[in-house]
Amino acid sequence: MSGVRRDNVERRLFGVLRPVIIVLLLVVCLFPFYYMALLSFRPLDAVLQDPGALWPQAGEIDLGTYRDVLTSTANGGQGFLTFIRNSAIVAIGTVVLTLLVAIPGAYAVSRLDFFGRRQISAVFLGVYFFPAILLAIPLFVFFTRIGQRGTLSGLVVVYVAQVAAVSIYMLRNYFDTIPPSLEEAAAIDGCTRLQAMRHISLPLALPAIASNALFVFMIAWNEFLFALLFLVENRSKWTVSLGLSQLAGSIEVPTTVLMAGSVILTVPIIVLFFLSERWLAGGLTAGAEKG
Repeated sequence: MSGVRRDNVERRLFGVLRPVIIVLLLVVCLFPFYYMALLSFRPLDAVLQDPGALWPQAGEIDLGTYRDVLTSTANGGQGFLTFIRNSAIVAIGTVVLTLLVAIPGAYAVSRLDFFGRRQISAVFLGVYFFPAILLAIPLFVFFTRIGQRGTLSGLVVVYVAQVAAVSIYMLRNYFDTIPPSLEEAAAIDGCTRLQAMRHISLPLALPAIASNALFVFMIAWNEFLFALLFLVENRSKWTVSLGLSQLAGSIEVPTTVLMAGSVILTVPIIVLFFLSERWLAGGLTAGAEKG
């Protein structure tokens, strides 16, 4: 009986603690972003008078900060609309090229037998562990000599070289979970290996591909070091992270403008996460094979 009573007490205790802890974690995670967004909407004089206010007063909401951030420099703004376009080109280009390299590479490592197959995943992961700063100077010199420094295409190539190895490693682990018997059944029906990969493995690997694409997009969207090295001399090619660092380093830029730029940098990642949530949480291979 004592064991039953203890079990009931624990169930009731955890039933109360679970929502409390969840709410506490949500507050800890969401409050910094909320306060950042709040500062971006409040006028500068109101922030200076009461910087600790957690709720805007009536008539305090001001969209002028965002207009200032998005307006081109020729019209007296910060030019973030151009930075957003550049970051989108770089991030999307990096995702597309990385997946074009990583998907067949991961499939080959997972399914094909060749010399060094067992060690190649460790090599790929080891490449990713090299600090980016070690590659900064060689890449800077190399792309300067071939005339690609200061171009978005050169930056995309650098990002793909950085993330392709770890993408292959991540996707390979997922391809390993797909039963080979599904492809063998397709081969019996007359499919080639490429057709089996296209019609069987890729649809089942969509959750892993989506999560990997989001991971690569986040890296390309937020990366700063190589963007600074390659693009600092050409403001028209700046990315959002580089533009935001320029705001943070200027004493003439109000805090509200800096917070608006931070919101603009963060929102696309949040939107993409929620749009791809069903792929990230899905396990499409569940139940694909019985017995």
